[in-house]
Amino acid sequence: MKRTIKDLAELKGKVVLCRVDFNVPIDDVGRILDATRIMNAIPTINYLSGQGAKVVLMSHLDRPKGYDIRKSLWPIAVLLMNKVKANVTFCNQVVGDEVKSRIAAMENGDVLLLENVRFYQGESECDMNFAKQIASLGQIFVNDAFGVAHRENASNYGVARLLPNAIGFLMEKEINALTSFMEEPKKPFIAVLGGAKVETKINILNKFVEKADTIIIGGAMAYTFLVAQNEDVGTSIVSKNNLDVARNILQKAQMAGKKILLPIDHLCIRDSDKKKKVLTVEQMIDDMKGYDIGPKTIELYSKEILTAGQIFWNGPMGLYEDNRFKKGTLQVARAIAKASGYSLVGGGDTVAAVNSFKLGKNMNYISTGGGATMKFLEEGSLPAIDVIQEKIS
Repeated sequence: MKRTIKDLAELKGKVVLCRVDFNVPIDDVGRILDATRIMNAIPTINYLSGQGAKVVLMSHLDRPKGYDIRKSLWPIAVLLMNKVKANVTFCNQVVGDEVKSRIAAMENGDVLLLENVRFYQGESECDMNFAKQIASLGQIFVNDAFGVAHRENASNYGVARLLPNAIGFLMEKEINALTSFMEEPKKPFIAVLGGAKVETKINILNKFVEKADTIIIGGAMAYTFLVAQNEDVGTSIVSKNNLDVARNILQKAQMAGKKILLPIDHLCIRDSDKKKKVLTVEQMIDDMKGYDIGPKTIELYSKEILTAGQIFWNGPMGLYEDNRFKKGTLQVARAIAKASGYSLVGGGDTVAAVNSFKLGKNMNYISTGGGATMKFLEEGSLPAIDVIQEKIS
């Protein structure tokens, strides 16, 4: 068990460096399009502030190459000023004299948000000199950034090696939810996987062949599996480098007595069709390209999902951003929302889809991580969690 912020004694007057995940979509005029990740961090911020700590927040935003005003955390500071109980201010740097003087001026319970840590090259490289500069600002480190816990960065992994540390409430909630989901699965366990890239899902597919009873595959990655079974998918996206991987997963599932469901019909368009007419076919041929699962597949998948004891979902069933191809993802989301089994949703695209369909409240647990969620389910921990001190019993 990792140390949590509840295990930290005497926080009053201490400078607590808190790594959060404020990597949220912001438009060109600085409007936050989805504040879910920010709102998830507020219980930890309020607790630390309420204990009288001087709370210094750090986060990344996107993947800037050096300083980029469009990737500044300033709009997030403005939101926090309205949502957090404490006095919130912003500093447009992460390390240096300006930051030190701003921290020195803080009152107990104040909150200071630092600028985007990825403006500094040392962050992604986990440069320990940069980590030491950050660590010198505070006395305690708290990691509440689950969404980036699979990365060894200076502000989450490096700083944790240098200061007494603990995890925040969000990190604790994620660890508990994902651990019990994999270690005590409710049967039948159904995994629903979609999206485009087979290569990013190989490890989790192998894990689910061990742990799940049924694996449902949709999205563009389904076409690689269909080709691995010698089916014609026209000009649909196929990862030719992963055909042997797909065959191996299908074979392992068969030998383990596990069920893998693949699409039995498709929504597609002919490359040569100038009018871009959508066709519903049971098998694609020549220049047809698949963009979504068809009505028979929707029925097959939905029926299976309704039998689940627990369901994991990552990845859309098709190009759901285009209204012509959103039905597969929408109907699968509705089936998961309706199912009596415990549902866990992870991954940025999937969470965005669930929220766009206004079905978030019908899911039992929505993980804040994308790659971090998948990696945790595969391995049972993550580098930025491993480095946190254990709870003293």
